[in-house]
Amino acid sequence: MKVGEMGDLPNGHLAMLFPVKAIHTLPFKAPSTDPALFEDLSVMHAERLGIRPDPMAGQLSDHFVVSEGEESTVLLHAVLKSPGDGELPLRTPKDFDLSARAFQAEGDAVTAWKELGRWVFAIHSGGKLLYAQATSFDGKVPDNNFLREIHLALGQLGLQGLKVTPQHVHVWPPEGELGDAGSLADGLGVRAVVEARPDPVIPVPESRLLPADVRAARRERQQRNRIYAGVAAVALLYLGAVVWVFLGLWQDIQKRDRLAKSADSVKDIASEYQTQMAKWDELEPVVSAAQSPLEIMLNIANSIPPNSGVRLTIADIGPDGVKLTGAAPQSAPVNAFSLALKRTADLTWLNWENEAPRKTAKGWEFRFTGTPQR
Repeated sequence: MKVGEMGDLPNGHLAMLFPVKAIHTLPFKAPSTDPALFEDLSVMHAERLGIRPDPMAGQLSDHFVVSEGEESTVLLHAVLKSPGDGELPLRTPKDFDLSARAFQAEGDAVTAWKELGRWVFAIHSGGKLLYAQATSFDGKVPDNNFLREIHLALGQLGLQGLKVTPQHVHVWPPEGELGDAGSLADGLGVRAVVEARPDPVIPVPESRLLPADVRAARRERQQRNRIYAGVAAVALLYLGAVVWVFLGLWQDIQKRDRLAKSADSVKDIASEYQTQMAKWDELEPVVSAAQSPLEIMLNIANSIPPNSGVRLTIADIGPDGVKLTGAAPQSAPVNAFSLALKRTADLTWLNWENEAPRKTAKGWEFRFTGTPQR
């Protein structure tokens, strides 16, 4: 789990690929085609999002060209989180890069794999990495929550004018070709391919990431601060109590002003973020393919045994779940229909409570109820 705990590293060209959880991927459309401006535009984009790398930790950011237009360029700005204790190898690598760039895919695609025990995914545009995100899901197969995170990421990219329609979905489970695509089997509108994760390759162009030894930098900074503090203390003894009080009061006023400005600068951002997240929650029944009434009805219709005589008289589909009422000439097809509903992969997000069919003068009636799993 920590590369610093690895011993006996091989000799030769050593490269380190940082995991997805260690980076921020910030794609955006730059209003320029001049490569000389890409660095400044990327830094400004990251600062608008409140992300600024530690200047004492080396080169922690880089940008990569995804696609070029006549008047704009799509860039991926990657910002590495400051490595902590045990997160850098004992022997300094020659190259640093991102694991999501090392596992490549063709065209517009989504790739998903387990990294350090958690599921992660990457979105590729034209064969180049556009976005990557680590999740907290550690199950054996991707679940509906993992699929929802991918849909949200695709939707947010679309809002930025970076719309991606996946043509390929690759799932690289820990079991290799024997694994299961889970919710990604058809959840993105494309049949997912389950296969062994490919060997990583050094991406082209290579990144400029070069993290410094954060521990050494921090020790040096602390030692310098202690020296400054000692010199200041000696000077303050000569200046006297009046100057001491005045200096302390002035520092407090400056700190208060800085904190007030900082609070004002993020107040609107925090409010806007909460509003946007609330809107996404309200739109979930619309943007989630699994909760579309037409999609639900299609999956229910496909679960009816063919030539069984089972017919639906009422299908009540709403936010609270699904209620089905119908009839059949025999009880066996009803039981087969009930079992098929529970086994249909696209309906597993519903918890089915199906009553036993009732005998009537015209055949058998049934009532099935499916409620969303919480």
